[in-house]
Amino acid sequence: MDPITIVLAVAGLAVGFGANTVITKQRVGSAQEQADKELSKAKREASKLVETAREEAGKLTDENRKEEQARRRELKDLEQRLVSREETLDKKLDELDKRTERLRASESEVEGLKDEIREIRKKQQDKLEKVAGLTKEDAASKLMQMTERDIKHDLTGMIAKMQNEAKDNAEEQAGLIIVTAMERMASEVTAERTVTSVKLEDEEMKGRIIGKEGRNIQALQRATGVDIMVDDTPGYIVLSSFDPVRRETARQALEMLMKDGRIHPGRIEEVVEKAQKNVEKDIVRAGEDAAREVGVIGIPKEILHLLGELRYRTSYGQNVLKHSTEMAHMAGIIAEEVGANVKVAKYAALVHDLGKALTHKMEGKHHHISGEILRKYGAPEAVALAAEQHHDDVEATSTEALIIRVVDAISASRPGARNISAENFVERMKELENVANSFNGIEKSYAISAGREVRIFVKPQAIDDLAAIKLARDIATKIESTMQYPGTIKVNVIRETRAIEFAK
Repeated sequence: MDPITIVLAVAGLAVGFGANTVITKQRVGSAQEQADKELSKAKREASKLVETAREEAGKLTDENRKEEQARRRELKDLEQRLVSREETLDKKLDELDKRTERLRASESEVEGLKDEIREIRKKQQDKLEKVAGLTKEDAASKLMQMTERDIKHDLTGMIAKMQNEAKDNAEEQAGLIIVTAMERMASEVTAERTVTSVKLEDEEMKGRIIGKEGRNIQALQRATGVDIMVDDTPGYIVLSSFDPVRRETARQALEMLMKDGRIHPGRIEEVVEKAQKNVEKDIVRAGEDAAREVGVIGIPKEILHLLGELRYRTSYGQNVLKHSTEMAHMAGIIAEEVGANVKVAKYAALVHDLGKALTHKMEGKHHHISGEILRKYGAPEAVALAAEQHHDDVEATSTEALIIRVVDAISASRPGARNISAENFVERMKELENVANSFNGIEKSYAISAGREVRIFVKPQAIDDLAAIKLARDIATKIESTMQYPGTIKVNVIRETRAIEFAK
């Protein structure tokens, strides 16, 4: 390589290095200057922040100082008040101590005075005993005897006077109470009958009810136990039975059959069963309505059901349920007037004839049955006693029982309320059925045609055809020997055998 070239290269390198060194120094100087500026700026800002913090600290210090001074003033005031109260309490305690001392002194004086009085009384008593010649006990005994004798004489005269006045006014007051109750309970009288009429739409319906060879009407009579007369009254079918429940069942069944139009033996049995269920619902509703009408609550369901059955029972032609509700209203009025238990009187009057719904199922008088049933189903004992004692064969032991007797007589004795011949007729019908039911193998029996016929259904598996003939003769013989009746009674023994099979 050429020496000149080498020299020139070295010289170039030296110049480049020098230039770089100068540039580097310039840059370092500029950065130092920038850092100094930033440091100065940071110092200024820091001094400002310190100054601001000092000012805020000063303010907080002043506020705390003021609050502390205010608290000190409050504490000082509280301390002064406490000191004042303490001084007041000390004064009061001193006054109490002084008052206690004065009371003790007064008590000592009072005790001394009491001792002096006792001594004086003792001396006076001794002087009196010497003068009278009697001790204190003897004098007290004689005084009591004299006082008792005088009071007895005065009381005897007063009691006799009050009894005489009560006798003079008792009849008038009792009559006034009874008349008031009767006036407030004036109600209509409806005589119950043993027949029910059902209106026919046309004569064709009469033929359909009778059916071919009388099969429909016979099935209806057999299912209901009611005597059905279709030719006695034009345009009407007459249902005759001494049992009003059967009549009502037959009436509803007949009306449903006429409305439906399908009348045949199979349909008749279905409709009669439905009518019996409807009558059962009516019985329950009647019992609840009667209890609600007289305002008696809390009656057990079993008693309400038996009460509803009285809707279809009569006593000498008088509806028993209406008779009972009427009695309950009057019993409440009279009980309120005489000061007896109104609730017990109403309750007992409402259920007093409950046994009449069961006289065909239980032996005994209806008022005894009423008492037994009421106790069995949880009625109050006072109610059971009053219901049981509403007739004279049981002694009345309560005011409520006497009230039930009175209102029973009032309700039953009103003109037109009862029909004796109707009751005798019903009793004769029941007796006729009871005679038939007394034989073995009887399924059910019905007295129809005003007691001129008794229709008896036997169990075919227990009674054959020959036995049925003998049974009819035996029943007729027993009726002749045990009953009194006008004319003749037809004994109709029916034995029916059914063969049932199902096509599947």
